[in-house]
Amino acid sequence: MKVLLIDTNHKILQNGLEKLGCICDEDYTSTKQQIEEKIENYNGIVIRSRFKIDQQFIDKAPNLKFIARVGAGLESIDVEYAEKKGIHLIAAPEGNRNAVAEHSLGMLLSLFNNIKKADLEIRQGKWLREDNRGIELDGKTVGIIGYGNMGKAFAKKLKGFDVEVLCYDLKNGVGDENCKQVSLEELQEKTTILSLHTPFNELSHHMVDTKFIQNFKKPFYLINTARGSAVVTDDLVEALIGKKILGACLDVLEYEKLSFENLFENDNLPEAFEYLIHAENVLLSPHVAGWTVESKVKLAQTIVAKVENIFYAEGKPKTHEVFKRVTGIGGLFFKTDDPSKLKKWYKNHLGFNVDDYGCTFWWKDKNGKEASTQWSPFNSDTHYFEPSKKDFMFNYRVHNLNELIAKLKTEGVTIIGETEAYEYGKFAWILDSDGNKIELWEPIDAAFL
Repeated sequence: MKVLLIDTNHKILQNGLEKLGCICDEDYTSTKQQIEEKIENYNGIVIRSRFKIDQQFIDKAPNLKFIARVGAGLESIDVEYAEKKGIHLIAAPEGNRNAVAEHSLGMLLSLFNNIKKADLEIRQGKWLREDNRGIELDGKTVGIIGYGNMGKAFAKKLKGFDVEVLCYDLKNGVGDENCKQVSLEELQEKTTILSLHTPFNELSHHMVDTKFIQNFKKPFYLINTARGSAVVTDDLVEALIGKKILGACLDVLEYEKLSFENLFENDNLPEAFEYLIHAENVLLSPHVAGWTVESKVKLAQTIVAKVENIFYAEGKPKTHEVFKRVTGIGGLFFKTDDPSKLKKWYKNHLGFNVDDYGCTFWWKDKNGKEASTQWSPFNSDTHYFEPSKKDFMFNYRVHNLNELIAKLKTEGVTIIGETEAYEYGKFAWILDSDGNKIELWEPIDAAFL
């Protein structure tokens, strides 16, 4: 495959792709229009955030098999149109989730202990101990919104502290041993520290506004290492002035350009930003939470590994394969009045190795790789099976979810919502001809090991 690299990355990325057999070309200076003129010659493109891969660009790339973004999100890509064209979309949240978690914790501890303020004062000859008396994280309740790769990594870092960790996520059943999943209402009632780890989409855009902030029962601290667009800066400043928000750690800002390389288009600083840069209870960093020496390597490695997994087997390109749809049963989900009681029965009488989600059965596929099937009882009042009225739902394992969804759309199958990606795989939902909701899963079984 011919691959075009349009953003600089760690050399491991290019070297790794070339070891797989890819022919890589670099172009870090041409305009978008110039690249559009030659993109038809390539099967893959690797980007960070230099420009947006939109419908016009994709139409110029009839031979494109994948778009890889060396980062956590895909906001610089017209995801829906690319998937419709059967193009694989590859991101690498696994590569910088640890960096984001460490940065989030570092900013929080620095804010709590006045590290920045105290350091600047000492450099000015001031030795103010009482003015810099800190507060402890111990005993606080941390609320996380968005419990995917980044949220889970942050919760894991908090294990060493005596804190309660809660999360809210649109997907059910994402809580784990590090965090209890709750409703948004419960999170807003109990939280004293709020950390945002949401993806860039319409639901998260301007999510944190005055109404959202006022719904918190207690004053709280805000951490945002996700996307600047999630927070209305004017409303944040108003809450800081009114002490509804006690302090803020902001690695991202509403005013950032799409490329994340510059803050403003011009020198006119918004009034709200002027407040932030002079506030002692606000810490700022330039979108570098996931930007470490180690994450640069891991991001590159992740992209190479995913390209290899999708396109190469035993070092040889996959060609002329019959398209695989469903490859097995990934899970059986059903409603019950008392999931805990039922799981206990299955454990005692049938030897199920149950956990919070049910029971995972392990087996090997025809290639000898570890694979899993999930047995999960749900509360009878769950909304997860909607819009189906049935008391059960099947999860089917698939080989290539994006390509399958693109084909199903052309076949007129009802698609429910958007494809979602987690560290254990990608998910999509459809309805069959009887109105049964079906969950499709492109698994990463290693995440459970």
